[in-house]
This record gives sequence, C-alpha cells and structure tokens, in this order.
Amino acid sequence: MRVLFWGTPEFAAPPLRALLGEGFEVIGVVTQPDRPQGRSRSALVASPIKQIAVEESIAVLQPEKPRGPEFIDQLRALEPDISIVVAYGHILPRDVIDLPKLGTLNIHASLLPQWRGAAPIQAAIRAGQTETGITIMRMVTRLDAGPILVQVPTPILHDETYGELQLRLSELGALALIEALSLIDIGEATERPQDDAAATFAPKIEREDARLDWSRPASDIACAVRAFDPKPGAFTTLRGAEMKLFGARPWPHTPGVNADDAAPGIVVAIDDEGGVVATGNGLVRIIDAQPAGKRRLSIAELARGRGIHVGDRLGA
Repeated sequence: MRVLFWGTPEFAAPPLRALLGEGFEVIGVVTQPDRPQGRSRSALVASPIKQIAVEESIAVLQPEKPRGPEFIDQLRALEPDISIVVAYGHILPRDVIDLPKLGTLNIHASLLPQWRGAAPIQAAIRAGQTETGITIMRMVTRLDAGPILVQVPTPILHDETYGELQLRLSELGALALIEALSLIDIGEATERPQDDAAATFAPKIEREDARLDWSRPASDIACAVRAFDPKPGAFTTLRGAEMKLFGARPWPHTPGVNADDAAPGIVVAIDDEGGVVATGNGLVRIIDAQPAGKRRLSIAELARGRGIHVGDRLGA
C-alpha cells in the first residue's frame, strides 16, 4: 500500500513512525513550509514531520496551500494508494481528498462527532470530561464529518494537562491507524456515518480563550488551566501585568480560610505547596506561575521573591 502522509506538528510523528515501522510504503509527505522560530525569527526550522522524512529519505512537498494544477500533478506523480492526514494545518479540497484510489483518512483526537474542529483535546479537558479518544475517519469536504472506521476511547485523568493528553492520544492514534489500514488491506473495514445532530465543535484557540474568569467555579478554573498547559498557557493579571498559571486543582479546604469571606481572584493562602485562590464557588490551588517575560516559577518561589502576596487580587 503506497501511503502519502500529511502532517506537521509533533502530534503527527508517532503515526508516521508507526507506518514506517510496520512496513508501509510511505512514498511522500506533505507538510507546512519551514517557519522562522526563536526571538530573532531569522532561522527557518523544519516541521517534525519533515525532519523524519529527511532522515528516512522520503520525498517532501511543502506547498503554501495544498491546491493548484502544479501541486495536483506532483501528487499524481507519486501514485498514492491512500492519503493519511494528521494535524496537517490546512483544509484539503475535494480533488486532493479524492485523488488516491483508496481515498483519504484522518486521525482526529476526539470521539467524533464530539469536538469537531481544530482544538478537540483542549475542548474535552475544558469541558471537564472524563473520557475522550481517537477516531480514524474517512475525510470529506465537510469539517470532520466523514464516516468512522475505528474509534478508541481513553480516560482523561483528573490532573492531566493538554500536553500530557496530547502525547497519549498521539500514540493511541498511531495504533488505531495501523488497525484501520490493516482492516482495509484484508477487505474487512466497515464505515459508519456520524450523527450530525450530536456534533459539538472545538474551534481554534484564540488568545482571549485562555484568560481566566475568577467568577467561575473552582472546578472550571482548574479545567481551564489544565486545558491550556503548556500552550498557550491560561493567564490572568496581577497588578496590571499578565501572568500564566499552571498546576491548578480544586482545593476543598484550607485551615483558617473561609472561601465565602474572599472575593473571586483573591489569594487567600500561600505555602510551600502553592497558592490558594478564591473563585466564584470554592477555592483553587495553583502550583506554578510565569510572570510576563520571566521563567516559570513555583508560587512558593514567587512569594519568596515578593512577586505575590496573600491578599493580592488576580485578574486586576
């Protein structure tokens, strides 16, 4: 089976390595163009998928957009039997999706039709869900709406961050992909349509989505912090300056502190384990913080440096 692989970030690396490890003939990869990184923005850096392709001597295509007669001719010249798309970064047009004789499959990091869109992992954590999973689906022109070949559920751990869950789902997606391709290869793959009426959506994360609203309950604050850890980082303000927060969880009891006595956002306690902040309903423990322009510190370290005090109001 001649496989054309589409992907860009590290999330796509385990599925590509799984294809190579299982002996599939990966005849090319399509990935985003090299992008400038670092403070100077002067050095172009290849995507993780391009780096693997170069290591394995696989042909690499890097169009600004995956369309146009010249690009379509390049795809045809590779003669793919099937395309596999994993977090490539662009919506594919119909002529690209339909070009391989076996069509195009996609690895999506949710149990579709739940959380169609660009940020399904963050959405699941943000919503306080206890389960998510991987879906292998056949791509269609509608967003994440194609028929399902394989789904694999997995629990979301109570303290799991976006970064941690993303890593697990990437590995799970690699296993599910090999299962789907094996079923196709032996002619036993079945597809079931999605229930569009049950669809929920997870659009691209915008900066303001990560701003914490201290009037929300403690459980909601904790989910938001986990959902945006490590990127973009849930943030608040302290004395007018932005600060990212990490390691949040609802805190049922702090001796001598009554949550009802403090307005939302007030730091009510600090100890060696972190800080405790009042919310719209209950207390939340915060372990680490990253003031603007500085490195990530524990709340205890920040307090010792007089960067935060009991009685400070976050969000102000």
